[in-house]
Parts: sequence; C-alpha cells; structure tokens
Amino acid sequence: MRFRNALLLCSLAATLGLTGCSQTTTTAGSPTEGEKVATNQIFSSNYGPVEDHGYAVPGVPINRVDQRFHRQIVDYPTKERPGTIVVNTPSRFLYYVLPGGKAVRYGIGVGKQGFAWEGEAYVAWKQEWPTWHPPKEMAERKPEVARYVDAGMGPGIGNPLGARALYLFNKEGKDTLFRLHGTPEWSSIGTAASSGCIRLMNQDIMDLYSRVRPGRSARVVVQQ
Repeated sequence: MRFRNALLLCSLAATLGLTGCSQTTTTAGSPTEGEKVATNQIFSSNYGPVEDHGYAVPGVPINRVDQRFHRQIVDYPTKERPGTIVVNTPSRFLYYVLPGGKAVRYGIGVGKQGFAWEGEAYVAWKQEWPTWHPPKEMAERKPEVARYVDAGMGPGIGNPLGARALYLFNKEGKDTLFRLHGTPEWSSIGTAASSGCIRLMNQDIMDLYSRVRPGRSARVVVQQ
C-alpha cells in the first residue's frame, strides 16, 4: 500500500462539522538521527489573523504550540536539490530545501498509525482556498459526505483542506489523492492526527504555497 489505499482516506473529516481529519493523541518522536536542527531564524510572530481573498484566517495562539513546530530556517545539509519538499514523518517536520545547506522547517500533523506511508511524488498543481471532493470510496463509508463527491465542499475555514492545498501526483502522472494542506486545528500539529494527509497551520501552508512552483521538478520525499 504505497499510496492509494491509505490516501483514499486523505482529508477524512471529523464528524463534528467536517472541519478536519480525525484526531488522535500520538505525539512526535525524537528528531531523526543525524538531522541538524540549528535554528537560524524563527517566525513565531507570523501567526496572527490574516484577511486572504475575502476569508478571515484566525490567528494561532502560537505560545501554546511547541516552539520546535514554529516555522523557522534551519541548517539542513542534504543531497536534495533546492525546491525539494522533504516530509520527515517521525519528527513531524516538513522541510522546504533552500540553497546553501538550509531549509525552511514547518511543523506538521501526519497520518495516524495504520495510515503511514513513504515514497516520492511531485506537486502537480496547487490551489488557493480549494474545493474539497471526497473520493467515492469515502462516501460509501460515510454517507454524510456523499453530497460533496461531485459538487464538492466550497472553500472556507471549515473546509478540510484549509487555505491552500498542494496536489501530489506519482511518477506516472496520476493523482495520488494525497495532499499537503492547511488546517485551523493548530493543536493537531506535532501529532499523528489525520487519516493520511499532511497538514500545516494555515499561515504555514500559505508560506509554503508561495515558494512552490508546481511541476515534476517540485519533488516531494516522504520519510518514515
């Protein structure tokens, strides 16, 4: 099960209002061995409320989020080319590789136990304030989302994809149904809280979105 079975559950909404993926309480482990975490710059002041395309993005009480999950520039020596996205699932970090052995590091929420995966993909396209279309397989299990399969859930804070979504395709050019997306559920960052997708605080997915140029060169590597 490389992508599809686990990723069909991507963006699984909680029964309370379909505002995000299902929650657990599993927290992050230790950083990966050999990972350099020296912080060069931290952006803890960048989580205030934002007006974006007519939508009001709530501020994050960032003092209640472990500081290691705040957006920051870190030392990150790697063989990956600048522009590559590396998702380190155990440590709950996403790295956007910069030149000169640096990276932008974001805190993330990852798939809960049983939905873990690893592999490579690329960002085929991206969308501001996306519409959510749950797969038909999800609608068969959860009839309450069936009406969104074709019509979609319109954009907004309650949409499971949040303010931005990056759509991942495999090397054959097929949609994996896996997304990097936003969430207002800041307390889920650093946990295994979703049914497959990688979630970032809305302020962070907006920052990542601005850096990514879709195409096969926008490589995504997911590590377990």
